[in-house]
Amino acid sequence: MHFYRNVFSHTPNNKVAEVARMLKAIHAQEDAASGLAKSADVVAKLRAMNLTRAADLVANHGQETLTYFAFPSNHWRQIKTNNPLERIIREIRRRTHVVGAFPDGHSALMLVAARLRLSALGKAALPCDGASAQPHSTGGSGLNARPATAKKCAKDSLHYPHSRQH
Repeated sequence: MHFYRNVFSHTPNNKVAEVARMLKAIHAQEDAASGLAKSADVVAKLRAMNLTRAADLVANHGQETLTYFAFPSNHWRQIKTNNPLERIIREIRRRTHVVGAFPDGHSALMLVAARLRLSALGKAALPCDGASAQPHSTGGSGLNARPATAKKCAKDSLHYPHSRQH
């Protein structure tokens, strides 16, 4: 996606759709060798269209966008279409929209930090298994009162970042 944007920044608006089809054709190939061959073909077409800066970008950096071919084919879709950082940012944005207005900056920071902690641990918003968790009381009152579980789950740490491990 970022590669496409870089190429489009050197492309006139009336030719963006055509260049986009050419770039997509590069990534629709079955293997790296055919992707490189198609890339060379696209570079020649871009030069013929007098889009030399866009052609230079594809020639110099097009090979970098084909690195997903080194992985098993069942992983290609995730690798070439999802940027993990953007996915985390979208998840944080979604969670902050659910909350609406935060009472202070610290609580917003705690929500973001809890989500990043889970990402670092490799736990992507895992649901609690209610059947295996036995509820018990925390003894808190007011805002601190919440049902606790004997088994800590990822969902709890997102909603209650200050809670202690049980």
